[in-house]
Amino acid sequence: MVRHSATLAIDETLRARRAAGQPLLHLAFGEAGLPVPDSVAAVLAAAAGRNGYGPVAGSPQARQAAAGWFTRRGLATEPERVVFAPGSKALLFALLAALPGDVVLPRPAWVSYAAQSALAGKRVIGVPVPPEAGGVPDPERLARVFAETRPGVLILTVPDNPTGTVARPDHLRAVCDLAERHGLAVIADEIYGELIHGGGPAPESPAALLPERTVVTTGLSKSLALGGWRIGFARLPAGPWGGRLLAELTGVASEVWSSLAAPMQAVATHVLADPPEVTAHIAAAARLHATVARAVHAEFTAAGALARRPEAGFYLYPDFEPLRPALAATGIDGAATLADALLERHGVGVLPGDAFGDDPRALRFRVATSLLYGDTEAERWAALRAADPLALPWLAGSLTRLRAALIALKSAPGGTR
Repeated sequence: MVRHSATLAIDETLRARRAAGQPLLHLAFGEAGLPVPDSVAAVLAAAAGRNGYGPVAGSPQARQAAAGWFTRRGLATEPERVVFAPGSKALLFALLAALPGDVVLPRPAWVSYAAQSALAGKRVIGVPVPPEAGGVPDPERLARVFAETRPGVLILTVPDNPTGTVARPDHLRAVCDLAERHGLAVIADEIYGELIHGGGPAPESPAALLPERTVVTTGLSKSLALGGWRIGFARLPAGPWGGRLLAELTGVASEVWSSLAAPMQAVATHVLADPPEVTAHIAAAARLHATVARAVHAEFTAAGALARRPEAGFYLYPDFEPLRPALAATGIDGAATLADALLERHGVGVLPGDAFGDDPRALRFRVATSLLYGDTEAERWAALRAADPLALPWLAGSLTRLRAALIALKSAPGGTR
């Protein structure tokens, strides 16, 4: 049985509760939560008449723009090595269908990697992440995997979902070295690469460390909040291996999605040329994500939870293990009961860690902070443009409500409902 994606299911559940009049904080879904820049909306409107099919991998203009985009970010790329799709999610599944062998995942990892691997008939081997940051397996633990099995694919997420952190360079190099020595294909999901906190450069790509066997996937759903527009693209490596994979990926695409919608290719062509108004919008988004994620992080740590400091994107991954005795007294004994208590008792929606392959007994969950920016387009624009977004009444109110919920969580009597 193919289950409803945990992220999409919780989003639909919480939106339905809100529509029914239940007040709650929606911290469970990784939607970027920001409005569309006017210039990007204008490109889409102008392309509305483009209703024909196009080349499977993408139009020459879109592929050229993507190649330039990668090249300016340190990965020299030819247009012929780029493939577009309706979202990077489709590309990830097509790659898993095309590549042989079982799949190694960092644990925790985004929910769809394991689900897609199962759909492709592959076994998943979860390897815990290092304490410092998520997105890559712990190199020492990964090395032990090869003594017992011979996987074929390694998925890395840099920056990471669900932890909101950036893998340390030495860990990334060690993991890529292991992948090279054991002949693994690497899928590098870099969809949060434009949202580094503090305005710093994106981390080094696995494709720079293992150029002949790394595929990079990304898209516009996070940097520009265009999740509903479904624009994803991938960079395939040069050389014979990359050429064979490109042919297989294009074959899968031709039978599954035919081509990315032509109006969306026009948007991609525009955005990936890095026009100043787009890069400024993304920089403002990264600042807002950082400000709010750090404020939410402070609330969790003040409540006694452990949590890595957010470094990119809009996620946190708090661990309530220090509070286990107090929580056990209220009937909370694992990720599911903890998430259930937050929602049912305190109106705070989060996604439990076991959805990401984590130990279900652990008291960990993912927090997405990006739906706090406002309920209307006007509020979201105000949050994006504010010198101090935390002073906006709706954001300040959300932080106050979260603080009260975390205080009450530790002392609530009775069991979960």
